[in-house]
Amino acid sequence: MKRVVIAGVSGAIGGALAAQLIERDSQIRVIGLCREPERAPEVLRAHERSTVLPWDAQDAESPAAVAKALDSLLDRKEGIDGFIYAAGLLHGPEMFPEKRLEDLDAGSMARAFAVNATGFGLLSQALLPWLRHREFKRVAAISAKVGSITDNGFGGWYAYRSSKAALNMLVRNLSIELPRRCKPLACVSLHSGTTESALSEPFSQSLAKLKVHTPDETAANLLAVLDSVEEHDNGRFISWDGSELPW
Repeated sequence: MKRVVIAGVSGAIGGALAAQLIERDSQIRVIGLCREPERAPEVLRAHERSTVLPWDAQDAESPAAVAKALDSLLDRKEGIDGFIYAAGLLHGPEMFPEKRLEDLDAGSMARAFAVNATGFGLLSQALLPWLRHREFKRVAAISAKVGSITDNGFGGWYAYRSSKAALNMLVRNLSIELPRRCKPLACVSLHSGTTESALSEPFSQSLAKLKVHTPDETAANLLAVLDSVEEHDNGRFISWDGSELPW
């Protein structure tokens, strides 16, 4: 990947992915997206091969603004060969993972779906003109194993699980449509594994028994997987270690 758009670069995983891409290859250009560009890593805000654009997953008009800005940065014929959706929402002010049905809240559900699923679909729509070139493209959504319907044996976390399952369905849909319109291309869901971040911080005690990666480790794992993704991998749900996950 030489021209990559990464959504969610102010987050731990998105920021680490962008930084590692910039540092590993002098030919790579990164367009980072986040709600508050000033919160993006300094290496992205200052680097000559990186641009950070404002984007809000909860604003339906935001993807159009991204496309307009991108028109002045990248020729559509040259396009992008990588799009990574690393935005995610598990908890926030007055929002916490549900333990039982009584905890369901319409506002929290809507926010989770907007950030974890809808934002990916609308950004994919906006970026479509930059995916139509003839080089191989990788489109990847950072999903979560808890979004697997087959693997769900514990319940709870209604908003997060449901929105990540919706993200997976968007990936499956796009894996069918995009190769028809933007071939060659592979669209995949990626499970990042448990990562030290603001998202996981409230659960540090319960995570003590799990293998927890630093953001840099997670980014390296995910990039290793993405580097190995070929056209025949289109439509897969892949874990950070390269293993297959059930939808």
